[in-house]
Amino acid sequence: MDLNGILGIVMCIAVMIIWGLGSIDNLPMFLDIPSTAIVLGGTFLTIVAGYPGSFWKTVPGFMKMFVIVRKYDLAGTIAQIISFAEQARREGILALENSLEKVDDPFLKKGIQLAVDGTEKVLIERILEVEKNHIEERHKANIAFIEAIIAMGPSFGMLGTLIGLVLMLQNMSDPASIGPAMAIALITTFYGSVLANVFAWPVATKLKLRHEEEMAEKQVMLEGILAVQAGENPRIVQWKLSAYLDPTARAKLEAAREKERQEGRK
Repeated sequence: MDLNGILGIVMCIAVMIIWGLGSIDNLPMFLDIPSTAIVLGGTFLTIVAGYPGSFWKTVPGFMKMFVIVRKYDLAGTIAQIISFAEQARREGILALENSLEKVDDPFLKKGIQLAVDGTEKVLIERILEVEKNHIEERHKANIAFIEAIIAMGPSFGMLGTLIGLVLMLQNMSDPASIGPAMAIALITTFYGSVLANVFAWPVATKLKLRHEEEMAEKQVMLEGILAVQAGENPRIVQWKLSAYLDPTARAKLEAAREKERQEGRK
């Protein structure tokens, strides 16, 4: 569980209250129901109008990624693919069918199964590319949803500012009405910025990072599956896939593989 996101948002709000507002006693000055209705209500209802009902069923699932993290062990995935390449070279590719129960990732499992079934390389690549593209499109749609909030929040904040200014200018003869109208004009901009920058931006950024991690893993799997299907030398497979690792992780993988080879010679 990744609590950094929630902790960061809480700390940001705390900093704004403690140092920005000067005192928690000033907090009621920044609470305004009409401004909340314009920014939060306007943003939410506009996005509801733009997205079909079926999409909203997926929102809780990808929003959980902000705090619930799936750790992508890229080095472990590469090591597993190398072991498949060694087994296929040693026993034949059909022997990999007995090892499929050790594979947890559906994408990798499907690819190895296709290779075991004797599917041509071009067809394997086409099938897995289509699946990878669908995953990518789904992630992009999720990120676009959050980016819509980032765009709509300040937009409705500006709309609220215009509403407040119109109300203020129409009632310049009534001093008692100027204050509430000015509050709407200013606080809506504040609410829009808080919604976009404090809440939505961290979620969008984290979803992008998760997307990049998963796409890197899927690309490694795809290239590894094709290499296994082609019967490439396991050492070549290692060199090809380890290029996706950072230098430290690459060195660890190479050291671990070298240790396994030395133990295998004994």
